[in-house]
Amino acid sequence: MAATGRLDSASSFHQSSASSPAGSVSAAPSVDLLIGGREATSSSGLSFERINPVSGSIASVAAAATLEDATRAANAAAAAFPDWGQSAPGIRRSVLEKAAEILARREAEITTLMMSETGATAPWCAFNVKLGGQMFLDAAAMTTQVTGTIIPTERPGVTSFAVRQPAGVCLAIAPWNAPIILGVRSIAMALACGNTVVFKSSELCPATHYMLGDILMEAGLPAGVMNVISNAPADASVIVEALISHPVVRRVNFTGSTRVGRVIAQIAAKHLKRCLLELGGKAAFIVLDDADLDEAVKAAAFGAFFNQGQICMSTERIIVVDAVADRFVERFLEKVKTLQAGDPVRRHLPLGALITAESARRVRLLIEDAVAKGAVLLTGGENHDALMDAAIVDHVSRPMRLYREESFGPVASIIRVADAEEAITVANDCDYGLSGAVFGRDIGRAMDVARRIESGICHINSATVNDEPQIPFGGVKASGYGKFGGLAALDEFTELRWITLSSQPGNYPI
Repeated sequence: MAATGRLDSASSFHQSSASSPAGSVSAAPSVDLLIGGREATSSSGLSFERINPVSGSIASVAAAATLEDATRAANAAAAAFPDWGQSAPGIRRSVLEKAAEILARREAEITTLMMSETGATAPWCAFNVKLGGQMFLDAAAMTTQVTGTIIPTERPGVTSFAVRQPAGVCLAIAPWNAPIILGVRSIAMALACGNTVVFKSSELCPATHYMLGDILMEAGLPAGVMNVISNAPADASVIVEALISHPVVRRVNFTGSTRVGRVIAQIAAKHLKRCLLELGGKAAFIVLDDADLDEAVKAAAFGAFFNQGQICMSTERIIVVDAVADRFVERFLEKVKTLQAGDPVRRHLPLGALITAESARRVRLLIEDAVAKGAVLLTGGENHDALMDAAIVDHVSRPMRLYREESFGPVASIIRVADAEEAITVANDCDYGLSGAVFGRDIGRAMDVARRIESGICHINSATVNDEPQIPFGGVKASGYGKFGGLAALDEFTELRWITLSSQPGNYPI
């Protein structure tokens, strides 16, 4: 990449690449912007580095887009929209199917990038590629489902239609924690419906996210239909605001923190842009007195600690009825003690790294606050830079930060309650409402509990972490609004228009 300077992931400025050890930049993968079907350096010539959270080496170097670059990307998407928006469903389907095939073929390359940029384990990388491919295929199947209906009308000689049409240019903003899954989800249905896309990659995995643009271009997507913008961390807010406010952008979707989601919603509202927000979570996992404890332990451990707890649906609050609490905790502790963290490249331990050492320190502070206020740390809780073994904190209560704040890390809180009614109250005593789970053998009672939990998603007798391409995926309360997935997503990425056809002269009062 040609560059006159570089911005690192801590947003400090370097006048030239000579400030890094000899050969370090050239050894790391470099990615440009993708605008109008062509790779392009930043108009400023600047780039930024993403640092490997485990080794501390440079994981990738990416172009640092300017406002001028963001505008060029939006304009390229607008220029490509007329043709793509009117393309036959079979053309869109073919591209998306081909993208799924290429994604699977490039799994090894993606795994290497994901591990380096995010500290993820190989199983999590593989799961990203598998589900990302399924999402491409599901979107491909939806190209023929962008339909309309005939609506009864009172007017003689008039046929009334409700017709879905592509909305236009869509801004997609995806996070680092599941870069392929959430990246594909942010763009695939938009493309299937005939929209064009500006994809703003995460500053923490720019090379992994760039792969999606590269794959779609290889799959035959026309120039300008998919544009990829990477930006230095310090520039994120101005780039995002410029893209949301750009006149050609008609839809915005964002997956990430509630804090940033609120800002995006405010900017979108200012410009009357519709947005789809999938934000933070603090999933409640209720264990009733008749639960199969062995199954509950397996599901809780998976839900709490897969990808080091860095999943929006991660099990953060295990709410256990007193009658079975001691037995559950004993079995859960035995399982969790085996979940240790290490360098994912070595592939010898089940957990990898958190996204940054600062993330690990933040989780540790939440644990320390809980312990200081009377909770009991049963295992884990220490970090070595970005590495942290799985932790359990028992007897968590309302005054503790861990009770209410999203940890987004490898720690599970045990909250003990008297009965199912108190479990429901505690589950709903939370700002978030994305996912949840209920374990109990009495299916009728478990279903009643599930219906009363304030969350967009709830699973009975299975883990809080679960996803399929065709399901309506989204939350309530501070977890956002709108739905990704299947038929629900058609409403997010299309305009529903009313069109009438008159076959005889009109009769008007004036």
